[in-house]
Amino acid sequence: MVRLAGISLCVCLAVYACVAGTRTEEPLKLYVLDCGMLRFESVEAFGIADDETDVRDLAVPCFVIEHERGRMLWDGGLPSELAETPGWQGEGGMRMRLDRTVGEQFADMELDTSSFDYVAFSHMHFDHIGVANELRGATLIIQKPEYEAAFADEVTVPGFDPTLYAGLRDLEHLVIEGEHDVFGDGRVRLIPAPGHTPGHQVLFVDLAATGPVVLSGDLYHFRFSRENKRVPNFNVDEQASRESMERIEGFLAEAGAELWIGHELAWFEQKKKAPLFYE
Repeated sequence: MVRLAGISLCVCLAVYACVAGTRTEEPLKLYVLDCGMLRFESVEAFGIADDETDVRDLAVPCFVIEHERGRMLWDGGLPSELAETPGWQGEGGMRMRLDRTVGEQFADMELDTSSFDYVAFSHMHFDHIGVANELRGATLIIQKPEYEAAFADEVTVPGFDPTLYAGLRDLEHLVIEGEHDVFGDGRVRLIPAPGHTPGHQVLFVDLAATGPVVLSGDLYHFRFSRENKRVPNFNVDEQASRESMERIEGFLAEAGAELWIGHELAWFEQKKKAPLFYE
């Protein structure tokens, strides 16, 4: 059930350049879903002093990509059981809420948790994999270091709950090393950005009308983080995080792409939500 894939950046860029010049494919569709909210008393764990920003709430988005060759889920939000209790939940410095499950929002799009050909998570933290155990029939695309950490006998990554990943053992796994062109035409590409977790990755989506975008995962949590290159204290590798930030910023400039910082609430509130879409 496990496949290995390794694709070099230079080959992918060459393929992309050829495809971009002769594109005849159907437009991609990118859907944004509301998969929860997080609220923090302090942002110091994110490498930000509390007096440097008054932002305390983070959005938790999920994304669906419709391609003529298949459908992909990117990130899975907070665990669905949180929706059973209305309002904010949790104690201590972090609270969370989920008003509607991902499955309920799939229904608005005439989909369900078995409607996907591929699923990929930016990383293994609980607020990005909440729907994982409910997925059926998809192929999980995962970076090798993330795969090894997620399915290890011991938990070594802060913020990872292996029970939320248990159902993924039953999916087919495509274990990749480096960049991966999901549909083979350069328009949907996974790009490694390790540091937050061992195999953290971001997603490039080349939208014809909207323009190319990169979905950030947790490369940054706040716009302030990006502007000031702040690294959370709970990242597994600070140096790798900084190198990933620099590399992705270079990629954005080269590709002319816009970075969508998914947790940034001000950004999220301005986006249209599924069943509306970007193309």
